[in-house]
Amino acid sequence: MSSIRFPLATTTWDSHEYDAIQRVVESGRFTMGPEVRAFEEEFAASVGSRHAVMVNSGSSANLIALTALVTAPHIDLNPGDEVIVPAVSWATTYYPVQQLGLRLRFVDVDLDTLNIDLAAVEAAITPATKAVLAVNLLGNPADLIGLAALCAQHGLILIEDNCESLGASIDGKQAGTFGIAGTFSSFFSHHISTMEGGLVVTDDDYVHQAAVSLRAHGWTRELPFDNLVHPKTGDSFDDLFRFVLPGYNVRPLEMSGAIGRQQIRKLPGFVEERRRNATRFTEAFTGNDNVRIQQENGESSWFGFALVLEGPLSGRRSEVVRALTAAGIESRPIVAGNFTRNPVMRHLDAIVPDALPAADRIHDDGLFVGNHHFPIDDEIGILAEVFDNL
Repeated sequence: MSSIRFPLATTTWDSHEYDAIQRVVESGRFTMGPEVRAFEEEFAASVGSRHAVMVNSGSSANLIALTALVTAPHIDLNPGDEVIVPAVSWATTYYPVQQLGLRLRFVDVDLDTLNIDLAAVEAAITPATKAVLAVNLLGNPADLIGLAALCAQHGLILIEDNCESLGASIDGKQAGTFGIAGTFSSFFSHHISTMEGGLVVTDDDYVHQAAVSLRAHGWTRELPFDNLVHPKTGDSFDDLFRFVLPGYNVRPLEMSGAIGRQQIRKLPGFVEERRRNATRFTEAFTGNDNVRIQQENGESSWFGFALVLEGPLSGRRSEVVRALTAAGIESRPIVAGNFTRNPVMRHLDAIVPDALPAADRIHDDGLFVGNHHFPIDDEIGILAEVFDNL
């Protein structure tokens, strides 16, 4: 195998992140504390949300957000209800729906944007439908304005899995803030990296407080005295060990919060550079009839560059991947392709349409390569040359 010239992901850290780690080491406080709280406040402000709750991963963020909604007394979402989801996403978009006793209703995606198809969502609504879990794929916002209007029309809850799309926006509003709750990931390969990490954002006070409780055993310890989840007694001995929600232990590390504070300050520059790279990528592949590239909706933060093989390249993905690998270019499937084609489906309570043509195309002929927070003009040139040679 040739050396890697165009990797999927690279570090975004410099001395600021390592200094932040050392500051935490010297403090002696390693689980969530003041650094996490400060990062939550700074993150919420950066995306334009009232509240942010940090957890140990984007996957956990999905679980905490959905659990908070199911336990909320003012939100009509209960076991047995249907949640509409796109057929193309990561596994842990779907698993919390199953784990909470909700029912998955899969719909197809749009082959150009790779996001959930608005018309398919509308056609899938039944009396049992209570929520739409939209995914903003690879940095690209879904039709969040259309989805929000559709959900309002039918009295549905809109939730966003924005784990791949920090920094994306539509009409000046940040992706991840259109629904009652949005989730983010700060894993190594994402727009910002806190080692492992994720966040839930919301403007809803109950959902915020429930998420704070749920991430740490479901107790009342971190909640204010006058909270919406469960009244405190005022006796600290009792209030520190009062369990009120069926929670988890998905607390983040204090180091991750400290790192996040450095990373979120750099995010505007990261997104600007990713968007500049996307202009170069789009120019290189526009007019190439052998590939379909992801079409931007709003302002994408361009997690990576997706390509769906067409024409004479259709059905030849293995050959394309071998050529990319030989040129030192890392590639991978578009997220998890058509997720309903995974063996795990036998364990899920799900409704799957007879046909998911766009998701199948992505599953069989889709791949993506990385994008970065620094110029990659040469790498994009190599990528275009591989496809020209094929």
